[in-house]
Amino acid sequence: MQIEEIDANTLSTELASDSPPVLIDVRDDFERQTAFIEPSLHIPKDELPERVQSALSSFDRPVVLYCAKGQRSQMCAATLTKLGYTHVRSLTGGINSWQSSKKPVNHCGPTPSGPEWAPRYARQLRIPEVGAAGQKKLLAAKVLLIGVGGLGSPVALYLAAAGVGTLGLVDFDRVDETNLHRQILFRTKDIGASKVETAQATLEALNPDTHVIAHDERFTRDNAERIAQDYDLIVDGADNFATRYLANDICLLLKIPNVHGSIYRFEGQTSVFCTEGGACYRCLYPEPPPAGLIPSCAEAGVLGVLPGVIGTLQATEAIKIILGVGHSLAGRLLRFDALTMTFETFTLTRREDCEWCDPNGTFPGLSDYEEFCGTEP
Repeated sequence: MQIEEIDANTLSTELASDSPPVLIDVRDDFERQTAFIEPSLHIPKDELPERVQSALSSFDRPVVLYCAKGQRSQMCAATLTKLGYTHVRSLTGGINSWQSSKKPVNHCGPTPSGPEWAPRYARQLRIPEVGAAGQKKLLAAKVLLIGVGGLGSPVALYLAAAGVGTLGLVDFDRVDETNLHRQILFRTKDIGASKVETAQATLEALNPDTHVIAHDERFTRDNAERIAQDYDLIVDGADNFATRYLANDICLLLKIPNVHGSIYRFEGQTSVFCTEGGACYRCLYPEPPPAGLIPSCAEAGVLGVLPGVIGTLQATEAIKIILGVGHSLAGRLLRFDALTMTFETFTLTRREDCEWCDPNGTFPGLSDYEEFCGTEP
């Protein structure tokens, strides 16, 4: 379908005439915040078919649609033409061409200048469950990531890309060549360097809106509360039982969620622990196994892409928790088998005899299980 277009100069002349066309802005809310053409009605693209009749007095009323670059307005013009409107045009090049032609624009209140309006978040802002309000939540969020290895790499990259405002990274390890097949934060040139310092540089280069705090130390009973007390939630990317139990316990103490993930050969699992009334990690595994019973990834091996799958799921859960949308994995354990490409979900409930997450009990305190520590969290 051929859609008639109108350039910025012609539109400016027609808007100043005695019989101006109806000008409709079909962009999303956050786009209109940056600038809009006056006078124009605002009817986002997805709402246009339902709302256009109330905006136009007749089917032959002249109307001009505009968006950012002209593509969406052409689609909307085609929609209105199919609905029976006979004089529909699209602004060539959208509001970008209007501004390039030095035509005046207005703003909805003060001109936005914060990072929440950056073009990098455009696709995310268009999601109704996110929008500008959700992006602000992400930018205000503080997430502590324990372990910057196989799981921590995709989690950190995606949380930074999403615009999480503060990312804390806890790891005492240095980059080893054996890490490189799965720990995608690092490159060959990084071998021997501090993981958290290298990750900090990479993440801040990815998104300057994200403030990265490097905790270059082992996560222990002695420093856990000091490190974790200023964060909203913890993402557990450790590969040893000592750190997993400690991550669980500090989340219970601080009353913040624990987004858990673990991997083994071709299998991985993830859940959300320590939510109000929900199960904790100790409800699933009351005590660590005897030393040496379960081999670490270094001993048993792991498929390189597996932590990418589980880590991405953890990042998704963290974002949902921050936004307050959807249903988290709290109360469920999601298990992934890469060999059969299947997911299984198991129901988790709080154990009545779990003294650690008993809301009416006394918190037993933080413990270290150093004999179970692996060498690469």
